[in-house]
Amino acid sequence: MDTKNNYYHGNRPNSGYLARFRNLKSNDMDFLRGYGYQGGASRSGWYRAAEEGLTGQDLINTASNPGGWNMNLLAFGEILPYYENKMYLDKDKLDKWGMPTVVFETEIKENELKMRDDMKNSAAEMLDACGFKDVKPYDNFYSMGNGIHEMGTARMGKDPKSSVLNKWNQVHAAKNVFVTDGACMTSASCVNPSITYMAITARAANYAINELNKRNL
Repeated sequence: MDTKNNYYHGNRPNSGYLARFRNLKSNDMDFLRGYGYQGGASRSGWYRAAEEGLTGQDLINTASNPGGWNMNLLAFGEILPYYENKMYLDKDKLDKWGMPTVVFETEIKENELKMRDDMKNSAAEMLDACGFKDVKPYDNFYSMGNGIHEMGTARMGKDPKSSVLNKWNQVHAAKNVFVTDGACMTSASCVNPSITYMAITARAANYAINELNKRNL
């Protein structure tokens, strides 16, 4: 089949999702937890012209014609909720308004590195089994927050010494303040957490209303 003559029209190819399949019932890998894939098929577009530094008619011709087809699988894995990963205020280094600056101390550890290696190999194995040609596994540079949803800067807990929020997402030190975004969680697993945020927010709002009616806030 000559795919070079085919292009998007109407219902274009959409993205795909492969749910987590590692360590579901038992920990059978040399790392904990797991990952999922997002990806899909597409043709390279006008940005090729910018990358190649073209000008004039060459720029117009390249930007006007679609490039080759490719299929990509991008893995999203969980970073374990390490206690050592933290955010704090540096009172010795101030911003231009005289306020303490925010400092993040985080680290990609051995578990995540082993998982990344399996991500790469598994993706290549699946694409090869599906009949794709010129399969090229890769491992790009990664930093915290570059792909998955990192969180936990205002974690929930019972002890104010080790947590910012109580079980109702209420700030220990300020009872009229509630935090219901990803800061309250230490991990989102390997999935998008937005619906969880919505549920947590509804739960906290209901509690806050009841407390307000009792004149506890």
